[in-house]
Amino acid sequence: MSDSAAPPSPEPPDPPGDGEGSVTVLGTAHVSERSVEEVRETVAEEQPDVVAVELDEDRYRQMRGETPDDIEPRDLLEGNTVFQFIAYWMLSYVQTRMGDQFDIEPGADMLAAVEAAEEHGLGVSLVDRDIQVTIQRFWRRMTALEKVKMMSGLIFGVADALVVGVTVGLFAGLFLGPLAGFAVPAVFGVGTTTVQSVAGGSLVGLLAGYLLWEGGMRTMREDQSIVLGAIGGATVGAGVAASGVTAPYVATVLGGGLGVSFAAGLLGGILAGVGVGAVLGLLLAVAGFDADEAEEYEEFDIDDLTDADVVTAMMEEFRRFSPGGAQALIDERDAYIAHNLVTLRNQGYSVVAVVGAGHREGIERYLDNPDTLPPMASLQGTQKQRRFSVMKVLVYLLTVGYIAFFFLLVMAGVNDLFLLKLFAAWFLYNGIFAFGLAKLAGARWTSAGVGGAIAWLTSLNPVLAPGWFAGYMELRKDPVNVGDIATLNQILGDEESPLADVVRRMFEVPLFKLIMVVAATNIGSVVASFSFPLVVLPWLAPDEIDTVNELMDVLLRGAENSLDIIVGLL
Repeated sequence: MSDSAAPPSPEPPDPPGDGEGSVTVLGTAHVSERSVEEVRETVAEEQPDVVAVELDEDRYRQMRGETPDDIEPRDLLEGNTVFQFIAYWMLSYVQTRMGDQFDIEPGADMLAAVEAAEEHGLGVSLVDRDIQVTIQRFWRRMTALEKVKMMSGLIFGVADALVVGVTVGLFAGLFLGPLAGFAVPAVFGVGTTTVQSVAGGSLVGLLAGYLLWEGGMRTMREDQSIVLGAIGGATVGAGVAASGVTAPYVATVLGGGLGVSFAAGLLGGILAGVGVGAVLGLLLAVAGFDADEAEEYEEFDIDDLTDADVVTAMMEEFRRFSPGGAQALIDERDAYIAHNLVTLRNQGYSVVAVVGAGHREGIERYLDNPDTLPPMASLQGTQKQRRFSVMKVLVYLLTVGYIAFFFLLVMAGVNDLFLLKLFAAWFLYNGIFAFGLAKLAGARWTSAGVGGAIAWLTSLNPVLAPGWFAGYMELRKDPVNVGDIATLNQILGDEESPLADVVRRMFEVPLFKLIMVVAATNIGSVVASFSFPLVVLPWLAPDEIDTVNELMDVLLRGAENSLDIIVGLL
């Protein structure tokens, strides 16, 4: 029986004896004051043996102000678990913002149920599935397109369209810019001087954009300073590039080979991405995709969330969006909760079950027909990843490409000293990128060092990723638990602090810092792997490889030599 000390894992009282018990299911809205009052009134009137709540142990402990269990490093870093926690965090943040809008703490209905049980000396039972299992199964059941649609929808729900546009543009330019820097001159015959002008103009534009943004922060609103920096920097960069005044200086520093193509692509891609992203963000904001003004609930009655027709319509809409996700998030939890309620009923307890309104119909259907319940074992444990996925195929093809690349260089007849220098450069180049970005993300020296040291191998092995190793080292010092998500929600809810201060505080939260370290280390390794053949090879063999065409000639010679050997053997 529960008492005021609130044990970490409440248990129902001893079974009352022979005879079948009863279950009353009360559907609530997690951010509704009326639901809180209804819970208290129902518990007081019914006086059941047990009050069952839609909570697992970690969420119960967090709700009571206790620290949830730390997440095991292996569990957190395995597979796509980091992405799953990002999805859970964003879903949680949306609910927190709704709670702020209606001036009530999310989950207040569950807390009211527990407190009412304690007040009347009743038992408490936690009947929901572990949240980590649910999120993992939810993520695995969704298709790639559904994941993209959900994440983009949540992003526009929690961030300004302008910030989203600039961020997406930044990353798009970071990845696509270098590829454009190599492809455009080769395909369209752009001259070396023009490429040098673009590299110099882009660098000047980025510096100008930063200064404009920094200066704007002193006298303008934050969104206005972002627009000034992004569009102003792009404009200045385009003007300087068109004038060609920086080309001689770039030629002195970088020359006219692959290095300047990479610089022009990277810097120009970032500048253009941020500028275009700012324009698109402004257009999206005008169209209504903005978290500030678009997310108003005055015309929405939160108490309608307990109305059967409204709930049914919302559940069906979610099923149309993601049938697999709805199965893990709704159907499986209906069955899991119903299993626990049937067990309590068979033991003779009278139960009031407080659950979200979206679960009420499914649970009651199982309670009326318990023979239709799926086996409990099928609802527990994590979902195995599908053996085939497009991303896996791409990663393995990339690995095969790297191996073929080195093999063809060997077959092209390059000398042993060059190969030794090549592998040393591969180790250092991957390590510097992975280490540098990990440190920028706030990693400890040891974590960044481990990620950098292993980056050369993970580029050739699709089963590994340097971010896992850097993340594991971080977790040894800073444990992560579900409570970090609530902390992040509080920080994001601070609308008065400047953006820089909000970001700084977010990096102090172990979960956010871990996500950024893992992502940054992996991004560093990927960027190094893609750019290595086009940046480092010309430096190692300047007399033989200085352009994309020359590199392709060497690889083609290696392929011809390999073919000659195979033909000779046959």
